[in-house]
Amino acid sequence: MSSHREAPEISKDPVADSTDVYAFVSPDQPDTVTLIANYIPLQGPAGGPNFYEFGDDVLYEIHIDNDGDGKPDITYQFRFTTRVRNPRTFLYNTGPIDSLDDPDWNRRQTYSVTKLVEGRSPKVLASRVPSPPCNIGPRSTPNYVNLANMAIRTLPTGEKVFAGQRAEGFYVDLGSIFDLAALRPVQQLHLLPLPSAAGVNATAQLNVHTIALQVPITDLTKNGARPKNATDSMATIGVYTSASRQKILVRDDDDDKSVGPFVQVSRLGNPLFNEVIVPMGRKDEWNSTRPAGDSDFARFVKRPELAALLPVLYPGVFPNLAGIDADRADLVAILLTGIPAGLIPGFQNFTGNTQADLLRLNVAIPPSKSPNTLGLLGGDLAGFPNGRRVADDVVAIELRAVAGATYPLVNPSFKPDDAVNVVDDGVAADDVGTPFLNKFPYLGTPFSGFDVPSAAAS
Repeated sequence: MSSHREAPEISKDPVADSTDVYAFVSPDQPDTVTLIANYIPLQGPAGGPNFYEFGDDVLYEIHIDNDGDGKPDITYQFRFTTRVRNPRTFLYNTGPIDSLDDPDWNRRQTYSVTKLVEGRSPKVLASRVPSPPCNIGPRSTPNYVNLANMAIRTLPTGEKVFAGQRAEGFYVDLGSIFDLAALRPVQQLHLLPLPSAAGVNATAQLNVHTIALQVPITDLTKNGARPKNATDSMATIGVYTSASRQKILVRDDDDDKSVGPFVQVSRLGNPLFNEVIVPMGRKDEWNSTRPAGDSDFARFVKRPELAALLPVLYPGVFPNLAGIDADRADLVAILLTGIPAGLIPGFQNFTGNTQADLLRLNVAIPPSKSPNTLGLLGGDLAGFPNGRRVADDVVAIELRAVAGATYPLVNPSFKPDDAVNVVDDGVAADDVGTPFLNKFPYLGTPFSGFDVPSAAAS
């Protein structure tokens, strides 16, 4: 006996939830771009006995737009398959896992990689690529770094790939930000009417599942060249990620099966766009649509709710911000079109007039020799919002931009309020708790369940 139903309205779905997107020219391989898509957020490391994994019924995708129309010209698709070696045990592993084909590892995942190029037939680049296990602890995964390195593979077509658990690298004080922006930074914010305190990284000692891809620049640009001049119109690509589920779920006495066409249930480009820009009543709609239609959401960028709230939440601190009575063309440029040439000396990541939430990267700008986590606001042209590196302080950058730091780009007569340069949530890259890597896949070794208190498990 079986039944079927339509897939429910889009909702919070951790296995298919896009949480972070990164795109940057690889510092260790500057002729390539590294693309990272994170899913399954806020993983407590002590997650046994059913440890976290990618969904077999989810289509994970990384999309690249290289002609400025907000539509993907190149897409990398990832599909996962889970195989249980011994269904008669409840254990994830029955002994130490020393290799990716260790017989003691009971629940292994592999995946396929398919490349879609507009106007061509899909091409399967690899199949049965192994993912590493979750980091369980010193007895079960005694040399986790080695296991993770075994899962880094170079495809026959030249791309480098990894899919598996990593330490959550997105540092943010969620507790202060969503308590009506009760920022508690370590700086002496004498201009803000709150006591100064150290920020608290809400994602510390948590993990995430990562799909990382390193691709030659020449495979991503429209003309197949590697641009050398940052003003070259071919130098900028747009990136976003998505997750999709099949439309019909069939429930059977023995098994549940998904059938029918895939329906997008999650997407992400710029950090915090969905969380802070898109209103609650339209989040499902936004997650189900493509970036090319984001002009329908442009009014929330032009007049962001947070910019109106800051002067109310901090009376007298943001008088100049409160006096802006115009569309925020600076935020439209940063989030929806890219920044045109001429606004920042030696820089542009403009993709055209199509408004789309994409992470835009100018691939002609080389990696910085001295990275500044404030990216463009810190004078570092290789950092956010020119793509996004794993250590970039995107929360501080976006808070300051909304507070008026970038408005002089489009209105030179505007003077940002004195408080703008100290607006911060008070957490930094060091608060992640494990170091970022200086090579692929860049995000740090995941925390183990043995080393992190079980109360952190979700």
